[in-house]
Order: sequence, then structure tokens, then C-alpha cells
Amino acid sequence: MAELKIECFNKKIHLRKIAEAVYSTLGQKDDLKVELGFVSEQEIQEYNRQTRGVDKVTDVLSYPTLDGVCGKVLYKKDFPTDLDGKYLFLGSIILCEQKIKSQAKEYGHSEKRERDYLIVHGLMHLFGYDHTTDQDKALMREKEKQALKILGIEQ
Repeated sequence: MAELKIECFNKKIHLRKIAEAVYSTLGQKDDLKVELGFVSEQEIQEYNRQTRGVDKVTDVLSYPTLDGVCGKVLYKKDFPTDLDGKYLFLGSIILCEQKIKSQAKEYGHSEKRERDYLIVHGLMHLFGYDHTTDQDKALMREKEKQALKILGIEQ
């Protein structure tokens, strides 16, 4: 059976349910892979400054490897230069641990809930969804809500 594999390179957390929820929500059918990491406020600010020209701390950054894939079912055969072993590599997500903690407190929910939401959000970016226009934002939020519902997280 095909899967979305999320590899966290600097923290041990269970990601299988999140991967399955997003995979199911987006109707994916092939072996896909994402890398995930947690960094400090200073590190994410530096990434944000270097890659987006925004010199401030943020909660999550996504670095997709594929363009023009929003709403599409992805197949390895269509992206032969983006393979990582048996997986199609979709990109990287970086999360800021301090922002997860502060936002969870601010919004009145658990750190796990905030982290899971931000991972889903980052994954949606890797699958081509964005929030630059109101229409794009509505579509992305709809997909996020579907995945979060599967995870038992209501918004």
C-alpha cells in the first residue's frame, strides 16, 4: 500500500496519523515523502529572512520541490528527477517550537493540537495549496479542515 512518509530529522514524534489524514484528504495514491524539522526562533527568522526576504519569526515554513501540483494526484512516474528511493520527495517543512508553545497558549489549546495543525498547514503548501488570494485561502482552509476532522481536531 502506498503512503506519505514524513521524516522528522531532529525530534521523535509520531506522524503516521497526520500523514494518512492528508494523504486521504487529497486522494493521493503513490509513495510520497516529506522531511520535517523543528528549529528555534532565531533559526526560523534566519530561514524566513534568507528565503522569503521577511526578517521576522514565523511558526512554519514550507519548501516545496514541485510546482503546479495543487489539486492533482501525484505519481512518481511524472517526476522522475524528484525521487528519493521509492518515494517522490515533496519538500521540507520547518516548525518553530517556541511559536507552537506561545500560539497554543494564545489560542487556548494544546501544543500537540497547534503542532498538528501547523504540520497539516505545511503539508498543504507542499501539495501546492496557498493563501495568497481569498479564493486560494478558502480552498486551502477547506482541505485543512477535512484533514483535521479525520484527526479528530475541530476548528
